[in-house]
Amino acid sequence: MNVRSKNSLWCLSKNTESTSTERAGFRLFLWYLLLPIKISHADHNVYPSAGVLFVHVLEREYFKGEFPPYPKAGDSSNDPITFNTNLKGYPDRPGWLRYIQRTPHSDGVLYGSPASEHVGKPTIIEITAYNKRTFETARHNLVINIMSTEEFPLPYQAEFFIKNMNVEEMLASEVLGDFLGAVKNVWQPERLNAINITSALDRGGRVPLPINDLKEGVYVMVGADVQFSSCLREVETPQNQLRCSQEMEPVISCDKKFRAQFHIDWCKISLVDITKVVPVHSNRPDPGTGVLPDIGEYNPPSESLKNRDYFADFLITLAVPSAVAMVLFIILAYSMCCRREGVQKRNMQTPDIQLVHHSSIQKSTKELRSMSKNREISWPLSTLPVFHPVSGEVVPPIHPDSYETTSMLLMQTQTNLQNQIQIPQQQSSGK
Repeated sequence: MNVRSKNSLWCLSKNTESTSTERAGFRLFLWYLLLPIKISHADHNVYPSAGVLFVHVLEREYFKGEFPPYPKAGDSSNDPITFNTNLKGYPDRPGWLRYIQRTPHSDGVLYGSPASEHVGKPTIIEITAYNKRTFETARHNLVINIMSTEEFPLPYQAEFFIKNMNVEEMLASEVLGDFLGAVKNVWQPERLNAINITSALDRGGRVPLPINDLKEGVYVMVGADVQFSSCLREVETPQNQLRCSQEMEPVISCDKKFRAQFHIDWCKISLVDITKVVPVHSNRPDPGTGVLPDIGEYNPPSESLKNRDYFADFLITLAVPSAVAMVLFIILAYSMCCRREGVQKRNMQTPDIQLVHHSSIQKSTKELRSMSKNREISWPLSTLPVFHPVSGEVVPPIHPDSYETTSMLLMQTQTNLQNQIQIPQQQSSGK
């Protein structure tokens, strides 16, 4: 027994005045004693109708009794609680059921629209609550019994896109009731039901910027038993279709009945008459039981394998390509070595006049090249002897025998020359 429990029992047995902190500690101790014998809650049953929107709120107050209270009296119990929902025996929920919870301090919501094929099949949803303060968990079961209805499906369905709402705001009963009331005033049907609600993010929308209290938007599909009203048909006029193509708001006469609370994008409204929709039948094979047919026992191959001769594989993979390469090498060698004409054979087949003409051209070319090497040129003026006007030093030009005009500099650097001739300085006229 820890120190806190000993102090709590001592205060209880002594029957003296106790503070609020001690009483809270004693309640916490009693909760820990009763924790192993916690009573499991019974399954919660709900009965939604097929083709009608189903909404179930996971209230945090309902699960707070499953977790230990705060150790100090007077503190408001505002534990951060999150929920995890999944189909019993599976890691995720059914395809028609969705879940949303914005923050750990807000309630979670299960919503969706069951179809007719789900009628008569109880769906058990396991709800696990996580207390992020105490790391405790609590699990309840929600049994969804889908009932059939004679009104399903309603023949005329309209889907609205509301720009100034999030999905959890639209799922609130009073907000959804206000929207259905506005639609009923415009449509005037005898029966009107909300069929489905979908967040714009699930339709490929983008998360809005956190400025000006922007909303992500929500699609709301409703169904009725009468034809669409003239107000809803105004969206299909050519003028409004042109304005929508130019990203302009269409002119709708009944928009003012929604504008006070709901901002509807009339360019994204969808009107469907399911009585005129041609059903598309696809020939699909009948699904089986998922069990392979019984074809007897599996007989694996024997462990003793027979010897195999790989000589034929060797001939195909190595011998045949090598033989082809050898034949090609012989043909190339014969063409390069055995079929050469040679200079002598070429000269024998060439006329004498052509050989004499070719020989004279070669001799003339050689003679011109030898004359160009021995020709004399006049030296440029820049190579004449120069002298320094102050020191009187005379620098004679250097003309070696193996002189090449292409590498001869026009001006020699005087400081780098070794042969310098001293000349007497000019004397004045008086001397």
